[in-house]
Amino acid sequence: MKLTDILIFENDDFTVLNKPSGLLSIPDREGKEVSLKDLLQEKYAQIFTVHRLDRDTSGVIVFAKNEETHKHLSRQFEERQTEKIYVGLVIGSPAEKKGSINKPIAENTVKRGMMIIHQRGKESLTDYEVIDDFGIYSWLQFRIHTGRTHQIRVHMKDIGHPIVCDELYGDGKPILLSGIKSKFKLSKKEEEERPILNRLALHAYKLKFADTHGKVFELEAAVPKDIRATLQQLKKLLLSKNR
Repeated sequence: MKLTDILIFENDDFTVLNKPSGLLSIPDREGKEVSLKDLLQEKYAQIFTVHRLDRDTSGVIVFAKNEETHKHLSRQFEERQTEKIYVGLVIGSPAEKKGSINKPIAENTVKRGMMIIHQRGKESLTDYEVIDDFGIYSWLQFRIHTGRTHQIRVHMKDIGHPIVCDELYGDGKPILLSGIKSKFKLSKKEEEERPILNRLALHAYKLKFADTHGKVFELEAAVPKDIRATLQQLKKLLLSKNR
């Protein structure tokens, strides 16, 4: 993977990229896997972490190139001055098509790496809105006002509509075309069906922040091909149902 292929914007102070699903934002404790920060450190003399995305979440992420920008951007994230918009595919059809989930999130003391809704947790606020309701799945837009680990995933599980392909908080099942198309036939060349979507269906779509001079940047990461293809098939299904 070339950094130029995922670059959204850069200047002397920061770089903004469209992180692929499956790639760590920063090195983990073991340090065995290559992270996006590792790749950036090979290119730039110095690079600073401002925020992170889950390994399996794709989308817009910003890294600072100097200490002044790092402090400035980090403060905006901490003080909730940034605007963070995500999109995602969830299981089922939420009864409320628009709403806010304000429930504290804490670490699961029994299962490491998992988060739970708990009163001992930190304040967590997620706004959501249904963009397309396909019945079996729904395409949502989220705005997170806090930046807790797995926030959207935990909140959506709590209201009974986990993110598609979420192994931690959902059923982890991939989306198969045979599950969408009633007249699906497997190609003679294929022994078994390949999923059209086999990763967490959550994407950091838009990030809005101001630089050290007060200039506002609103940067978007294109929705990945696998999610776009899935949405296209779901829209076809909806059209056939409405005929």
